[in-house]
Amino acid sequence: MSTASSSRRAPSPGRTRSVLSSRWVRVGVVVLVAVVLLAAPFILPQIANQTLIRIGVYAVAVLGLNIVMGYTGQVNLGQIFFVGLGAYVTAYGVTQGWNIVLVFISACLIAGIVGLVVALAAARLGGLAIAMVTIALPIVGVPLAKRFSDITGGSQGISAIFSNAPDWSGLFNDQWQYYIVLVVTAGGFLLARKLVRGKYGRAFAVVKGNEAVAASMGISPYWTKVLAFTIASVFGGASGFLYLAVVQYTSPETLSFGHSISLLAAMVIGGAGSIVGSLIGGAYYILVPQWTNQIDPNYTTISQGVILLAVLFLLPDGLVSLPRMIRRLARRGSPQPTAGHSPHPAPAQDPTAVPAAGTAPEAPESTERQKRS
Repeated sequence: MSTASSSRRAPSPGRTRSVLSSRWVRVGVVVLVAVVLLAAPFILPQIANQTLIRIGVYAVAVLGLNIVMGYTGQVNLGQIFFVGLGAYVTAYGVTQGWNIVLVFISACLIAGIVGLVVALAAARLGGLAIAMVTIALPIVGVPLAKRFSDITGGSQGISAIFSNAPDWSGLFNDQWQYYIVLVVTAGGFLLARKLVRGKYGRAFAVVKGNEAVAASMGISPYWTKVLAFTIASVFGGASGFLYLAVVQYTSPETLSFGHSISLLAAMVIGGAGSIVGSLIGGAYYILVPQWTNQIDPNYTTISQGVILLAVLFLLPDGLVSLPRMIRRLARRGSPQPTAGHSPHPAPAQDPTAVPAAGTAPEAPESTERQKRS
């Protein structure tokens, strides 16, 4: 009696899964996360706010890289070029007294136009060829930034201060910058989620899987790649705008090829082809160098390489796949029912029981054999 009542009270996995997938539960989780994010800058210290701000800046850059590489399967080793381009456009617009909304639109639009031009020329290439084209972007960008010193400030760089908290807000500078980054980052992630879950996301997946199949389905691999690369460039420009809003200074070092490789490593470690993985990648880009510097600055690069190799070997799909890996290991460790022993045995039949109305009694085995013969 007690066993039956306890089994009746135990929630089944299917019921738990249905509760978690309920629309109201999802809405509640979203509201809770929004409240926590809005209240965070008033609770956390300044150093924590600045860390979260920088994570948001580079999460947008990793998100753009994820769209072109993780979802479409293209090679892009020059994402940092568009981040630096967006930062320079932002600095120029601020020094010229443009409206800040116009500055943001210009940073995204100019980066997107340059990305479109590059994509039109490079999307027909594949493998090593497109890799070399994208590698050339930051390599060429650094001397160009030094040469056009009237606009970029040359080797000394250029500063632009526009993100200090206004007096009417009653906020500190780090809190005001936090909300700027939060609005842009949240908007970018929502747009990216809508993009990859819609028809364009399905086109990206087909092109990544097999371009011949995509062409047979009426999807142009060339224009799909161009679209993905252009969108990634726009996200890079938005990240550059946020970068200047936080750092308030940019120089040719922003375009360094080493930063582009670090962005690529962050995307792989966070999880290629994952929106959440892009956020994890942004956190990796900021937090891991800080931790490794605290351990031993002389071994920062080696430590990051070891972490990258460990994630690649243990979690090929990135840190975003860690919960799935834990569930898989838990299922392996749980006891499995042996053959012939069902976890829910059928009730034994009473030989003296009378068959229910409308049902025929089971024939003996010998009678069944005679009928078959």
